[in-house]
Amino acid sequence: MEKKNNQIESWPDLAIGLYDKLTGRNAAITYDFDNFQLNVPNKVGSEDTTPWRMNGKLTITTANDSTTG
Repeated sequence: MEKKNNQIESWPDLAIGLYDKLTGRNAAITYDFDNFQLNVPNKVGSEDTTPWRMNGKLTITTANDSTTG
């Protein structure tokens, strides 16, 4: 999907935008799941899904790679 008027229109666009904003800021995002269920497609384009169940915390952090910069 394409961006129109700077609006995010897809999950990949959202993820890229968040990564760009957080990289280099030693930022962290923590999600706390309590009996969360997400139905994930079995394969790309499939209508059939498999349930993923999550409990606990997921933390996503960003950092610069000091060896490349």
